[in-house]
Amino acid sequence: MNKKATLQWPIATFVNMFTVAVGSILGLLLQSVFTEDIQDIVFQAVGLGTILIGIKMALKLPDGYMLIFIFAMIIGGISGQLLDLAGWMAGLSDQLKEVVDAQDSNFTEGLITAFLLFCIGSMTIVGALEEGLTKDRSLLYVKSTLDGFTAIALTATYGIGVLFSIIPMLLFQGGITVLADILKPVFDEKTLNLVSAVGGILILGISINMLKLGNITLENLLPAIIIAIVLSKIFIYYQQVKKTEV
Repeated sequence: MNKKATLQWPIATFVNMFTVAVGSILGLLLQSVFTEDIQDIVFQAVGLGTILIGIKMALKLPDGYMLIFIFAMIIGGISGQLLDLAGWMAGLSDQLKEVVDAQDSNFTEGLITAFLLFCIGSMTIVGALEEGLTKDRSLLYVKSTLDGFTAIALTATYGIGVLFSIIPMLLFQGGITVLADILKPVFDEKTLNLVSAVGGILILGISINMLKLGNITLENLLPAIIIAIVLSKIFIYYQQVKKTEV
């Protein structure tokens, strides 16, 4: 007798969206009373803190995966450039700005930055899988608390675009929970760590942009995450075939 599949609602993601929304509102209130000098130092503080987050994630790169990591970044970047993801996301962001009548010039950058910080990492993926498979929401609840506080600083820096990062959060993080049974075999430990490493480098890219050390088109590099998963699975399969031949 086949077990009937039941839909697992992403309750922890809803909580996460709520904490980010509350943090964003607090950040907007603080933004209105911050002087330009204080906003600059907040911007720098968030940028430096983001460097630490990115390095910690990047160091999760599994042994022997350096070439895979590099190829994922190159192929992902080329794919994003050919698809013009930056242009597509800018257009989508402009439409969203018109709907909410937002005048913030940093709207798109705030949305992308917040999405990468809140959703691209092992805590997001593992937490979403745990909720979907076992209804254990503890990890995502911890993440929700951290994201709420981070949203205050990000919104004070970037503006209301951070608030609207809850939309891709619902699609990505909530989607993993809903599809947990299907996605669990995809995220073995090494693949998960590779994804975290790629995400860490993208977050380092955020830091470079925030600290005005360069101008990296992060939107066009986002496909590197998907490419990393595909290349990791191919590499694992190759290793298994090689073992059977010995």
